[in-house]
Amino acid sequence: MKNNKFIYSASILALSALLLGGCSTTASNDSSKSSKPKESKVVKSKAPKQIAGGKLKDGDYKLVEDNYSNGYRLKMAMTVKDGKVADTSYDYINKKGISKAKDAKYEEEMKKYSKEKIGPKEYIPELQKSFAKNGANSSAIQVVSGATGSSLTLKNYVNQLTQAAQNGKTGIIHINNDQKMKDGTYKLEELNYSHDYRQIFTMVVKKGKISSFKYDQINKDGISKTKNSSYEKQMKKVNKIGPKEYIPKLQEEFLKSNGNTEKVQVVSGATESSHSFIAYVDQLINAAQKGDTHTIKVDNIVYQE
Repeated sequence: MKNNKFIYSASILALSALLLGGCSTTASNDSSKSSKPKESKVVKSKAPKQIAGGKLKDGDYKLVEDNYSNGYRLKMAMTVKDGKVADTSYDYINKKGISKAKDAKYEEEMKKYSKEKIGPKEYIPELQKSFAKNGANSSAIQVVSGATGSSLTLKNYVNQLTQAAQNGKTGIIHINNDQKMKDGTYKLEELNYSHDYRQIFTMVVKKGKISSFKYDQINKDGISKTKNSSYEKQMKKVNKIGPKEYIPKLQEEFLKSNGNTEKVQVVSGATESSHSFIAYVDQLINAAQKGDTHTIKVDNIVYQE
């Protein structure tokens, strides 16, 4: 999901459309080194048992957007001690290092057009707490109603911080957000199976636009979950929808969006799969914005249920 001074003179219609997207992301050059995103101590709770995926290596891991969107960009950090997330920080800040949560005008305008009557003063602390509580477990981060775009962006970035921590890469992750995608073939694949399946993605960009896109969940034999009639039947019993419907639907939604995942509709009955899908395709888009065509191999963490 997708920063200089907030343009208050912009038309109300354009502003409302942008704000309702949940406040995306963006930034340019690390100009506010003296500023520090708000930190949150991890809330002590019983962590789920990890049954697959690489362990986190101790260190300080940081992520920053390189471009500002509506005067703000996102900065995040995660500290790992003894293989566990010990501290986190998350905030949208302007060039002076001031949090969007303190922007009364932005708050007022967003609340004006939000059905949920929510603004950065509410959703930023909520997402800070969720990140602190769940750490590397991005699937457990709750989407804040009225700030879906920001919530799903957080999931994407938590995934990238986690991948860095698994490899001990403590250099700052730079996100070239809100930039055009560079031509090339971009791939992402999970390495570990959850409920016997893992996700795979291939996105081709030509002339700055998505020309083809493939998405699936496959088992160890490379067979799509859409062909598992037993899984389909069981899921439909509970959710009224199965992989035969939601997998092609998500692929179709993304192709129609041409890279704007805020336009990708969450499939009713497959919310968790939709959120995971959006987080991963956002990471693919981040790669395309940099022109990095290396296959992204995600040593995805799987927790015991």
